[in-house]
Amino acid sequence: MLGGLVRIQGAGPCAHEQPAPVKRKKVVLLLPPYSGPPLGPPVGLLALAAVLRDAAYSVTVIDGAVTPGYLRKVEHETAGALCFGVSLLTGPMIDGAVAAARQVKRLRPDLPVIFGGWHPSLLPEQTLREPFVDIVVRNQGEKTLLEITDCLERGLSLDGVAGCSFKRDGRPVSNADRPVLRLGALPAPAYDLSDFDAYEQAGAKRTLPYATSVGCPYACSYCTDTVFYKRRFNALPAERVVSEVTRLVQAHNIREVSLLDSNFLVDTGRAVTIARGFLASGVRFSWTFQASTDLLCRMSDEDVALMGRSGLRHIGFGTESGSAEVLSLMNKPHQTVPDMFESARKARQAGIRVTFNLIFGFPGETEKHRSETLGVMADIAARFDNVSFSPNLFTPYPGIPVWPELEKHGLQQPDSLEGWRDLALGANVLPWMRGEPERNVRRSMSLLLLASKLAKQVRRTNSPARRLWLRSLQKPLDWRLRRQFFHWPVELWLYQLQQRVAMRRSLLTGRALGYSMD
Repeated sequence: MLGGLVRIQGAGPCAHEQPAPVKRKKVVLLLPPYSGPPLGPPVGLLALAAVLRDAAYSVTVIDGAVTPGYLRKVEHETAGALCFGVSLLTGPMIDGAVAAARQVKRLRPDLPVIFGGWHPSLLPEQTLREPFVDIVVRNQGEKTLLEITDCLERGLSLDGVAGCSFKRDGRPVSNADRPVLRLGALPAPAYDLSDFDAYEQAGAKRTLPYATSVGCPYACSYCTDTVFYKRRFNALPAERVVSEVTRLVQAHNIREVSLLDSNFLVDTGRAVTIARGFLASGVRFSWTFQASTDLLCRMSDEDVALMGRSGLRHIGFGTESGSAEVLSLMNKPHQTVPDMFESARKARQAGIRVTFNLIFGFPGETEKHRSETLGVMADIAARFDNVSFSPNLFTPYPGIPVWPELEKHGLQQPDSLEGWRDLALGANVLPWMRGEPERNVRRSMSLLLLASKLAKQVRRTNSPARRLWLRSLQKPLDWRLRRQFFHWPVELWLYQLQQRVAMRRSLLTGRALGYSMD
């Protein structure tokens, strides 16, 4: 039995107790380091911190992405803390979470360690099997964590805390789910706890991550969102979004606002109101969001143009496949190939860049389906220079609806928390994508990205000779993509050689490359 929980067993439910007196004990929250450049302040932890701080707790937020020696910081801050909380996603972030939790338990065995975020919420009992985890906060965590900390401080049982799982006599216990609170009922995240200069110095843009909503009404079979938020769209009022974002942009000298919404355009009228508010505020910044193409297609060209004038510079679309059969396997009836073309057109007309995210290797996908997808995307690349692509191998995250089908194909779920750490985006754990199939898919992704680059450079170059050279690569490349022929990819080799020669010339002469490398 972990000492941190011995003292909270056997008392009455905390939720039924009288309000505790004002207290100022410290809660330490950690976002473990992740691969890639820093993305900006950890909004989820700042949202938790705002609620805790309103209840007079002292809160320390540690972002492992911008805190050198973050384990030393954890050791220092937890010395006098009430509890230690960690938020994590499936994948490599688990390594840092485990390292921090083990260190805390080694130094302070009685200190309660609380895990929350996407991964523990999807697999609470498996997470609790770890000896270094005492409590799991499931799903929306602001009020749950506040009630947990109140109980811990007062030595009371967690039995009455909805949305929480914990250990009793070494075995996991899960309380009832907590009813979802409207985002508008919660305070704004405590952005003042973040050092935006530190993110800029670490190589990130001066970006404000901000969530205007959570949840998506669609039920795509590969997506954890449908499990985590149960297809409920929960949004802040447009007026609050405009007020908070413009204030934060001015206060922190923000250049770009990255909206974290799963599907920002679910309420298109609200989206237009927000864009109109940004424009009317007179505060200038660029902003980005994710959405599905069908929703943009419902909007008028005038409304999309308004978003462009308000500073919208990029939209990420979950297009996933150009094959109608694969889209059906993914349970995406709302996604159609014509909408992909139309959304690209609307965005280009408004001066907005878009990225089409693609999934290859989905169970049931065949070479024919991949050929259809590559052909569609090659057509889009040839017609729309505002479109880029982000292709990846299918990643089987925990809890997604398609898992029964995955198990039929021979994929087994990891049986421990640490077993999920190698499940990074693009990592191949798929039994049906080993050897030649994987090599072909990865080569097809490289060739698709090359086709997109060539199409952009053909439009941008002023040199007839260079245009002729690029087009000479385009035609055989298009043929390869449509016929799934990947042996001896001469076009890819020639392009890579040209890039190396151009880069070498630039380094030797100091002259600019003269064309976009993106």
